Amino acid sequence: MKHATLTPTALIDSDHPAVVAFAARHGGGSDDRERAVSLYYAVRDGFRYDPYRIDLSTAGMKASTALALGYGWCVTKATLLAAACRAAGIPARVGYADVRNHLATERMRRLMQTDLFHWHGYTEILIAGHWRKATPAFDLGLCERFGLLPLEFDGQRDSLYHPFDRQGQRHMEYVTQRGTFDDVPLAEMTADLARLYPAWAASMAGRLGGDFLADVAREAGAQPHR
Repeated sequence: MKHATLTPTALIDSDHPAVVAFAARHGGGSDDRERAVSLYYAVRDGFRYDPYRIDLSTAGMKASTALALGYGWCVTKATLLAAACRAAGIPARVGYADVRNHLATERMRRLMQTDLFHWHGYTEILIAGHWRKATPAFDLGLCERFGLLPLEFDGQRDSLYHPFDRQGQRHMEYVTQRGTFDDVPLAEMTADLARLYPAWAASMAGRLGGDFLADVAREAGAQPHR
C-alpha cells in the first residue's frame, strides 16, 4: 500500500495526466534530491505568483488547475510542487505557516486590514530520510524586478523566506507554524480566511482583479512590467 505522501488526493492530484507529464518533463536527475530540486525550480519560475486571482473552490485549488493556468499563489504553487514530486515517486506533503508579509500591496492591506497572512503555503519533500521545506511561491522574475532575494533549494537545507530584501528592508517574518498535511485542509483554511479577513472574503472570495505586478511596481517605485 502506498504511503499517504505518495498517494494522489482530491487537491494534490498527482495522478492527473498533465501533472504526470509535467513531472516527467521537469523532474530530471540521478536521484530524488536532484529530481526534487529540478521540480522546485520548474514550479518556482514556470508559474507566475499572483495573489489577486485566488479561487478557493475545490476545482480552483487543485494542483492540475495551477498547472493549466500558469500562475498561482503560495498555496497552489506549493500544492503543485507536492503533486509533481508524488508523480515522480518522491514523498511530499504540504505545510502552512502564518507570516508577516512586507511585500503586500496597499490593495491587499486595505482588504485584509493587516500584513499578517494566515495559511502561507510551502511544500515538504522527503529526501534521504529527511523532510525538507521548499517554498516555490515567488518566481525569479518577481524577485529580480522588486529587489527580493530569490529562494534557492538544494534538497539538503530548508528553503524559507528571507527576513530582509536586497536593500535590508523587512520582507517576511514567520509568526506561527501550522504544521504539515497529506492533503490541503481546504475546509479549515477557507473558514479561517473568511473569519480573519471578512472584507477580503467579501471581495469575490479573494479574486481582487487588477494587476498585482503593476501595483507592486508602482508602490516600490519600479517600472511596471511591459
